[in-house]
Amino acid sequence: MTVAKSKILAILRSRGQNDRADWVDRTMPDEIDTAKNSGLLNLLKLDLADLT
Repeated sequence: MTVAKSKILAILRSRGQNDRADWVDRTMPDEIDTAKNSGLLNLLKLDLADLT
């Protein structure tokens, strides 16, 4: 499954995690594969349920 980077950025910014959002914006592609990047999603404390 892929998730739009903009959705992840919106969640991080709503939490006040602007530095993390900026990092994700700079380093990740526009579509993020949740299987390949599960470690990143765990690090950012993002649940798949939040992204769908």
